Amino acid sequence: MAGTVLTNTGLDSFLDGAPEHHDPAFARAAEAVLGLLALRGADRATGLPEPTPGLVRQLLVEDLPTFVYAPPGELAAYPAVLGVLATRFDGGRHERIAVAVAESAPDFERAMNDPGNLTWHRWYASLLRTVGADLADPEDVRRRLAALDGAPLPDGVHRAHLMGRTALADVLLAEALTRAYVRDAETPPASGPLLTDHDVATGIGQLAAALQDRWTAAGLAEQLAGPYARFAPGPDAFPHLVLADALLDEHLDYYGDPAAPAPPPPAIESGPVEEDADILIAAVEELAEEEFEPYGGEAPHLLYAVYQRGCSAESVARKAAEYEDWAVDPDLEDLPVPVPDAASDTYTVPPLAELTRLLGTAEPTEDDRARLEGPARDLAAVLDHLAATGLVFRAGDAFGLTPRGAGVVRYLLGVRGVAAPDAAEALAWTAPDVVAAAGGWSASVAARVLAAWLRARVDTADAWSQLLAALGTVHAGTEEAAATRGLFAVLDTAGAPPEALRGALRDPVIGAYALDALRERGEEADPIQVRTSARALHVLDALPAKKGPLESRRAAFDTAAAAWPGGSAALVRAMAAADRHETERVLRPLGIALP
Repeated sequence: MAGTVLTNTGLDSFLDGAPEHHDPAFARAAEAVLGLLALRGADRATGLPEPTPGLVRQLLVEDLPTFVYAPPGELAAYPAVLGVLATRFDGGRHERIAVAVAESAPDFERAMNDPGNLTWHRWYASLLRTVGADLADPEDVRRRLAALDGAPLPDGVHRAHLMGRTALADVLLAEALTRAYVRDAETPPASGPLLTDHDVATGIGQLAAALQDRWTAAGLAEQLAGPYARFAPGPDAFPHLVLADALLDEHLDYYGDPAAPAPPPPAIESGPVEEDADILIAAVEELAEEEFEPYGGEAPHLLYAVYQRGCSAESVARKAAEYEDWAVDPDLEDLPVPVPDAASDTYTVPPLAELTRLLGTAEPTEDDRARLEGPARDLAAVLDHLAATGLVFRAGDAFGLTPRGAGVVRYLLGVRGVAAPDAAEALAWTAPDVVAAAGGWSASVAARVLAAWLRARVDTADAWSQLLAALGTVHAGTEEAAATRGLFAVLDTAGAPPEALRGALRDPVIGAYALDALRERGEEADPIQVRTSARALHVLDALPAKKGPLESRRAAFDTAAAAWPGGSAALVRAMAAADRHETERVLRPLGIALP
């Protein structure tokens, strides 16, 4: 089978005409490049698949890192094949392909070396090569594979990562083979079909396995599907992925994008995360039983909600009030919840004073507190069941994730492609990256991470200057700009180097914020340096955007406009020019038209 799949790619004629055809690495690269180009629908009217810039980028950045194993010393052969192939076509093809290869080459090398792109087949092929296996000899592959029992995984990669990537590769390759067969059946190419009816009759799965063997190690697919299946477990070996899917949904509800980073936990305790995740999903599934109604099904949300708080403790009473549709002040969602050193196992709703602090609404009565007792006890029972795993805790009214539990939730998010950095990763970010992420986090988490980022750079003036500059440039011109510059409020500017704050006075976005910070410290600052745009944004951000009756909000604007040179019209123009999105959000409800 391996010798008959994709025979009409023009490989023989290509190698006959290439001086490099005597090089085995070049020949292996040519077989994969021509085969994948043909599978992806490259025109084969001349007998060879004709590359286009789009196909070149897909091949280098997506297909080769998904299906092909190549040792680092042989990576250069793949762009080289494309370069030689392009010379076989007229019409400036060579120049266009050369440009596409040059632009994609850095991404190609990164993708081929990225552990996150490994499949079981690519990983075991690399391991087999390191122990001297002949990857073209199926018997040697089988013999060497037997000696790899218990082989380690790449750093930072879990079995579920490899399983998920392998499953995706299987689907993509099967789809490509099916489409190629249908395409050739509908419009038979002069060079002959890539797949015969007999090939397809043996099964797309077998065809895909033959190609995987050809592109990784001979006989490997059969071994990993048969006697060594335990080396490459499939989805059934990972019951916790159901919980990972639920946490992904929660993240998308919060952020809308898996690439938007979840807040890093302050502490993570390493443990057997896969085993812990299986224990956690078992507890979550038990909570679906009738005895845990009405909140048993909320377990994934509870786990994610605490993680999204930066793993700070949450209140049982506050969460129960939300479920019961009580009015809870959204500005208090970030309010710290004290964790007692010792508490009774029996849950009790906090006293009225604490309940008022947690909810932020009109002062509740004892009757209100009594009405919340039942729902809060039901929710506490759910949390206690989760706490039995050792990954969640409840102490009095406070609940949250243990450090080991934080590591498990982070792992579950990561296996579904959610950006879930730990504290060390966040510290390594650039200033724009950490500011972009912090804009989506609660104020307390943002304050913690930004302070740690500055401490890691010894609070130098340069580090502060980079961070302050990022507040004005990240998300500039978008709806997120106001939240980004609002991060200035979470910075502890009392300890900032004065030269960094003075250097920010002329910043067109946060200059007025820097001026206020210097004045609060009792230090000299030249207000003339502050630009009109920065002053207008400072006024805009101080206006009540949603809270309070419209009359009081309009009065706040009128007061600010009265002190602005040129009055309200000039102020609105300056605000709109500096941040039209936020200006419209704040002023439209007040009946103020923008220029």
